[in-house]
Amino acid sequence: MSPESIFRLHLALGYVAWLLCFTVYVWPRLRSMEPFEAQRAIATLHSFRFFGLVFMLPGVVSPDLPASFAVPTAYGDLATGALAMLALLAARKRPVFWFFVVAFNLVGAVDLVLAYYHAIQAGVPVHAGELGATYVIPVIVVPLLAITHGAAFYLLLRPQSKGARVLANATRT
Repeated sequence: MSPESIFRLHLALGYVAWLLCFTVYVWPRLRSMEPFEAQRAIATLHSFRFFGLVFMLPGVVSPDLPASFAVPTAYGDLATGALAMLALLAARKRPVFWFFVVAFNLVGAVDLVLAYYHAIQAGVPVHAGELGATYVIPVIVVPLLAITHGAAFYLLLRPQSKGARVLANATRT
């Protein structure tokens, strides 16, 4: 099997495994939580996105890893992680918290889409070995991040029952 085929299989199976885990263990819990708490949990996970800077770290990735993929991916992850941290820091000021929740999810989702685009344009799947130790990020971590962005958007956009809005307003005061 070619490195490209192995990489693509790993990527697909990463999504399958995380979707199975998320559907059984995470999603029921997130849906049952108050929206603020659910988004805070998702922001906590994404606050570790600063780790994406590793794509530019010589010795961890091959020097042949295309900069057209590594640089925008690394900085997109850094921006997403910083916005998620700002959301967590702003938890006591709910309007600011919600602003940063929307911001980190928009920036993070766009970052993932652009990372896929840049990876394809740069031929990263064909040369997946150039990812070095970071190989685990696209095949294990990225599927979870993509799934949680989808969940965050769903939770942000779903209509709230009147009772849930009353309860949420009562807990804010």
